[in-house]
Amino acid sequence: KMEWQMVWKDVTVGFTVAGITAAFVPDSFFQTLFINSGQGNTDFTFLEILEHIVVGPVAAFLTFIGSMGNIPLAALLFGKGVSFAGVMAFIFSDLVVFPVLRINAKYYGWKMSLFITFLLFTALIGTALALHYGFDLLNMLPDSSQVKIQDSEFFKIDYTFFLNVAFLIISAYLVYLGFFKKKDVEHSMSEMAPKSPLLESVLKYAAFICYIWLAGGLTAKFLVN
Repeated sequence: KMEWQMVWKDVTVGFTVAGITAAFVPDSFFQTLFINSGQGNTDFTFLEILEHIVVGPVAAFLTFIGSMGNIPLAALLFGKGVSFAGVMAFIFSDLVVFPVLRINAKYYGWKMSLFITFLLFTALIGTALALHYGFDLLNMLPDSSQVKIQDSEFFKIDYTFFLNVAFLIISAYLVYLGFFKKKDVEHSMSEMAPKSPLLESVLKYAAFICYIWLAGGLTAKFLVN
């Protein structure tokens, strides 16, 4: 319950922005961000690879994606010719996106949160470079031309459906315990750093706008069908 109270606004905005990015932002935009990228291109200079590594986390930060959807988008970027190092940096960037930065700031303050983000950003640059040139040294760099992006069927009756139903029931029971049985067992959690009222208000209204956007999209889909 406390976790959802802390991150529901970030998760709502993150999923919505990721969906809008996937639906409306053309692939050419991401190809422009990553210098000299293109399908079948594997000959990158060190500076181009470094640019891909730096731009990858920045793109993830601006789209709020992080671990909420970076793997499918990373596969898309790699299929469009982004370097292996850039794709790895994009995947690693789920710890330097804004929701994580904001959550760290709640507990440790903005100064320490920015310092942690800087350390993680530096670490992912070094790791992405080591992976790229390590795989290249062993002649094991994957071929981006072999990546096939196919349409996925997002809803069907299979084992995943029944697992979702089972965990939905478990989640409903946990929500019941958290919201209606909280008087039986008292929990307290004090934050090390106070929240920013302005930022909380902005995110709350942004989340409500996202819900309106999603409701409008669902309504339009059912009307069209």
